[in-house]
Amino acid sequence: MEFVPTRIPDVVLIKPLAFGDPRGFFLESWNRKRFAEGNLDLDFVQDNHSHSGQWALRGLHYQVRQTQGKLVRVSRGAAFDVAVDVRRGSTTFGHWVGAELSAENHQMLWVPPGFAHGFLALTGEVDFLYKCTEYYAPEHERVILWNDASIGIEWPIPTGVSPQLSARDARGVAFGEAEYL
Repeated sequence: MEFVPTRIPDVVLIKPLAFGDPRGFFLESWNRKRFAEGNLDLDFVQDNHSHSGQWALRGLHYQVRQTQGKLVRVSRGAAFDVAVDVRRGSTTFGHWVGAELSAENHQMLWVPPGFAHGFLALTGEVDFLYKCTEYYAPEHERVILWNDASIGIEWPIPTGVSPQLSARDARGVAFGEAEYL
């Protein structure tokens, strides 16, 4: 397993080893000891699974209390995954990092507490899995507008395509008006 810091070093791209044969493949997606050796000593309390159609965009979500760290991966299809730093005192405050996660590349992204998170489904069907370090607390959840120009996320959306958003995500606040950590 390889742990690769991104341009925001707290956000880590994880490349597990996949062993394939004519039957398919096997990979280890979580091992506390291996992650600790990669400087990610984590404790998870909740697993989530979302299913999305192509161009569904979920996010940018975070909790201001009971902040969640998320280990995310795609088990079917492909998604563009994004983390935005909302930690007020951080040197990377307001910066974002993105990575394509897919069933084919098996890569995972560690999104630590203090980051807003979102993803765009790139293929017809996307199964997105994430392990969380804290329980979901809807009363503490906040949503930043996915296309806020001050953040400047470069979503890989083709010209003429509008992403599918939930009503809640469409009402997200501008980054400048968001509640930070």
